[in-house]
Amino acid sequence: MILGAILLGTLTAGIGSVWLAALLSFGVLARYTQHMLSLAAGALLATAFMHLLPEAFESRIEPHLLFTALLVGLVFFFLLDKAELWHHGHEHHHGAEGDGHDHGHAHAHAHAHAHDDHAHGRRENGSPGSWAVLAGDSVHCFGDGILIASAFLADMRLGLIAAVAVLAHEVPHHMGDLMVLRAGTGDRKAALAKVTLAGSVTALGGLVGYLLVEPLVELLPYFLVVASSSFIYVALADLIPQLQIRLSARETAAQILWLTVGIALVSVVGSLVHTH
Repeated sequence: MILGAILLGTLTAGIGSVWLAALLSFGVLARYTQHMLSLAAGALLATAFMHLLPEAFESRIEPHLLFTALLVGLVFFFLLDKAELWHHGHEHHHGAEGDGHDHGHAHAHAHAHAHDDHAHGRRENGSPGSWAVLAGDSVHCFGDGILIASAFLADMRLGLIAAVAVLAHEVPHHMGDLMVLRAGTGDRKAALAKVTLAGSVTALGGLVGYLLVEPLVELLPYFLVVASSSFIYVALADLIPQLQIRLSARETAAQILWLTVGIALVSVVGSLVHTH
């Protein structure tokens, strides 16, 4: 009974938040790309600095260890980004030499889309940030699953509240993920599939949390810090640079407004979570 509730709650929170984010990102708001980038950057930074890191530092773990984990996480996602850039360049080079109809045709085709998109304003060698945001989102979702499982094990009603809170809290994060991945490939379905897969990791976290909740809760602060490092890296290395372009005073004001809205959205939802 409890395991079924945990799996249902984690799947609803993990995947439901992705599809809700997709409706917002690819629907009515899809035409406002720059605004959505600003909102995503604000949401990711606020999530890291106002929610995940404070929660991690509330633990009994030495701050020095958590700051070390944060630094290692940032360097890790930087190296992951570099590896991805090299990988895209390597695939593009070999795609130019052959006819492109080999076993890796579909993969190379995706890289070609990414390369074309970067020719319109992004960096030239791939879709920076996509690996980092997927890895970080998976870690974050895994941690969310553990949190939801812990709440269900404590009380069924508390578990339901936690699942709903996670769903609402994850929407702006997934909007940022979808923006990063779509900007890299131009393919909505591929971006949605990848983020949905990352969101489904919430259920895995719920299952592991149900089986091994006590040992993993002690490691939860590290999960939160690693997730924070991914969001900080993606916001500062990928999203913010795309916003650093010459704009009119009105466009700049709108950019700042949406950045603030992203921060405020996460702050409000975070306060509601803590209230409950």
